[in-house]
Amino acid sequence: MKAAVLTELNKDLEIRDDVTLGDLGNDDVHVKLVSSGVCHSDLSAQNGTIPSGTPCVLGHEGAGIVQEVGSGVADLKAGDHIIVSFTPACRKCRMCLRGEANLCETMGTMASTPHFIIDGQPVVGFTGCGTFAEEMIIPEAAAVKVDDDIPLDVVSLVGCGVMTGVGAAINTAGIRPGTSVVVYGAGGVGISAIQGARIAGAAEIVAVDMVDSKLEMAKKFGATHAVKPEDLEGVKQEVTRGEGFDYALECIGLSATIRGSFDSVRRGGTAVIVGVGKMTDMVQFSAFELFFNEKNLKGSMYGSANVRTDFDRLLRLWRQGKLDLEGMISRRIKVDDVNDAFRAMQAGEVIRSVIQF
Repeated sequence: MKAAVLTELNKDLEIRDDVTLGDLGNDDVHVKLVSSGVCHSDLSAQNGTIPSGTPCVLGHEGAGIVQEVGSGVADLKAGDHIIVSFTPACRKCRMCLRGEANLCETMGTMASTPHFIIDGQPVVGFTGCGTFAEEMIIPEAAAVKVDDDIPLDVVSLVGCGVMTGVGAAINTAGIRPGTSVVVYGAGGVGISAIQGARIAGAAEIVAVDMVDSKLEMAKKFGATHAVKPEDLEGVKQEVTRGEGFDYALECIGLSATIRGSFDSVRRGGTAVIVGVGKMTDMVQFSAFELFFNEKNLKGSMYGSANVRTDFDRLLRLWRQGKLDLEGMISRRIKVDDVNDAFRAMQAGEVIRSVIQF
C-alpha cells in the first residue's frame, strides 16, 4: 500500500507504495483509511519538536472503515466507521478510572508498537497511528465508532485538531458565558479553540496571529477581534479596560507566547497552554507573581477529552450547525501531495489539508 514515511528529520517525507502491515493482535483493529488531516503536530514530528524516531509513518488525525478485528475485540466489527484517537482510552488504567482518559497510561505502549513493515523491518506509526497510509492497525481503545451517515472527511478532523482546540476551551479552561478570551495562534487548533470559546458563550474572543489571512479566517469562525501581536495591548484596553482577559488559550507552543498568554490574563484569570513546544524551550515565572496574582496556568493534553463521549458531543454540535468542520478544510489532496501541504502550512496558507484515499 501507499504511505508517507519520515526517514530523516527536516527532510521531505518519502512516498512509498510497498508498505505492508504486520499481524493483527487480539485487541487490534485493521482500518482502511478514508481520510486523514494534515496536522501541525505532524510537521512538528518532521522538524523534531515532537520526538517520533525514524523511520516512522506520519499522520495521527484520521477516519476510516474497520476491515477486520482481533479475537479479543468486543465493541467493533468489520464495516464500522471510526475516528482514530491518537490517545487510547482503555477504560482500565488509573488515569481512565480517575476520569482523565486523555492521559491514558497505555499511550506509550501504543506509540512504541510497530504495525507497519518496510523493507522487511517493523516500523511504527506516529503516536501509534500512521494515518498517512492507506491502511493501518491500531488498538481497539484508539478507535471510536461513529454513525455511518457522517462524511468521513469531516470526521477525520475531530480526531486531533478540533478536539484539542474545542476541548481546551470547554473542558480545560471551562470558559463561562459572558467572559473575555484571547487565543494565541489562528491555525487549525487555534480556530477550533475560537469555535470552542464561541460555543461556550464568551462575549469577546480576540485572535492573535502574525498572518493576515489567518486573522480574517478567525473572524469567520467567531473571533470578535483579530489582531497582530503588537496591537494586542490596545485591544486589551478596549475589551477589559486594561484589567486583562478572563482566559487565554495559547495554541502555538513557544515560550514567548506562553509567557505572553499568562501576562495577558487578569489576576485570578486562567491561561491554558495548548500548543506543543520543544522540550528545551523553557518559560520563567517569578515566585512572587505566582502567589500574588493567583493566576491559573494549565496544560491541555488533547483538550482534556474523554474521546468516548466528547467525539459524539462535537459531532452533535456539528449536526446542529454550531461547530463548523467543513469550513476548516482548506485543501483536499492525495498522499503524494503531503510535502506540498507541509510547506503551505509553514507559509500560513492553509488551516488544514485533508488527504483523501
